[in-house]
Amino acid sequence: RSGGKHLLKRIARGLLPDAVIDRPKGYFPVPALKYVRGPFLEFMREVLHSPACRARGLYDRAYVETLLADPERHLTRIQGSKLFHLALLELWLQRNVDGATKA
Repeated sequence: RSGGKHLLKRIARGLLPDAVIDRPKGYFPVPALKYVRGPFLEFMREVLHSPACRARGLYDRAYVETLLADPERHLTRIQGSKLFHLALLELWLQRNVDGATKA
């Protein structure tokens, strides 16, 4: 192999413990957004109420409404907002999948 992480790992040998260098890939979460309020909450509401989101049918609408009604009550195991994760995925789909098919 050449370049990429392989080169970085080879350079790190002897400087870092092998257990650190050879550990399996892990979960790298987005910074945990816990408090969803004000304009940001309204932005997420617009994304999740958009025609594209409804047409996609990816989410249980009742669950989305539950999250929108009280976003700070519904957190991931690392204390991030579940609503944020849903809205982030939907926004990504709209910009990268829906937008890509229109181009």
